[in-house]
Amino acid sequence: MRSVSSADWTVLVDEVNTYGCALTPQILTASECGKIAALYDDVSRFRSTIDMARYRFGSGQYRYFSSPFPSVVSELRQAFYPHLLPIARDWAAKLGQPAPWPDTLDAWLDMCHRAGQVKPTPILLRYKQGDWNALHRDLYGDLVFPLQVVIGLNVPGVDHSGGEFMLVEQRPRAQSRGMATLLPQGHGLIFTTRDRPVRSARGWSASPVRHGVSVVRSGIRHTLGLVFHDAA
Repeated sequence: MRSVSSADWTVLVDEVNTYGCALTPQILTASECGKIAALYDDVSRFRSTIDMARYRFGSGQYRYFSSPFPSVVSELRQAFYPHLLPIARDWAAKLGQPAPWPDTLDAWLDMCHRAGQVKPTPILLRYKQGDWNALHRDLYGDLVFPLQVVIGLNVPGVDHSGGEFMLVEQRPRAQSRGMATLLPQGHGLIFTTRDRPVRSARGWSASPVRHGVSVVRSGIRHTLGLVFHDAA
């Protein structure tokens, strides 16, 4: 695993503030991506499996990791949190909202657990030909961290076609804006969990954001999802 801290966070923060998302440099090697994707078939690693068609979330399947997580998953969450925390606090200040997030991920997750949000939320997702994910938000309780990360584990154009990550933002008093990103293998996409501040005529306004995945046209697409709050 390459150092998350070695990324140019000045650029990433600027992109997240401008677009609501930002693509990191490669942080996992092809070998590491393959090993994580291969975990999907070891059901003992996961606390639950979600069939998206059953719940009308789309088509495809994803699994929530059980604790303890594979070391790389824990390391990635710990590595990202201190870099995302200043963005979270800045957004809260602009919107005049509380900023309950402490300095460490462990302290924040302890807050989640004391509030009844005790289920781990790191996700491994698998999409096959014809699968897709409806626009949604990953909100699992009252305590929410405003940013999350998804990491591509396959090679677009080789392992699969289609399956772009989609982000749709409802701008204040304007039409929605959409963005589509193909996730290169081993790269992470930082994106908005629920809403983010955008400038308006009256100052800062909260712009709601949802995310999803376009239809996979061929092959198989795996991603690792890192959510920074646990679930009730």
